[in-house]
Amino acid sequence: MEETQVIRALAALAQPSRLRIFRALVVAGLPGMTPGILGATLGVPPATLSFHLKELAHAGLVSLERSGRHLIYRAEYAHMNELLAYLTANCCEGAPCAVVASTSCPC
Repeated sequence: MEETQVIRALAALAQPSRLRIFRALVVAGLPGMTPGILGATLGVPPATLSFHLKELAHAGLVSLERSGRHLIYRAEYAHMNELLAYLTANCCEGAPCAVVASTSCPC
């Protein structure tokens, strides 16, 4: 992962609503969530939710799929794991530590 991608992802997550949205999508797993359900769950107005989802998608943290008339948003686990791997690379100066890298989602 390149440094510019890391900065974009961290900047997207550095806002409370976007962090809550991303975490809700991570919890939702592979089925993802529609904007209506996501907004109702988090109490975020539709226009605000749309703006935040666009920012998360621009950062590569969420993906969008059209299913008929519905939009389904999902967390991008591969990108999330790349971000975590970048942040924990060379952790503890090479000594064993409590951080365990995961390359796949248990979903």
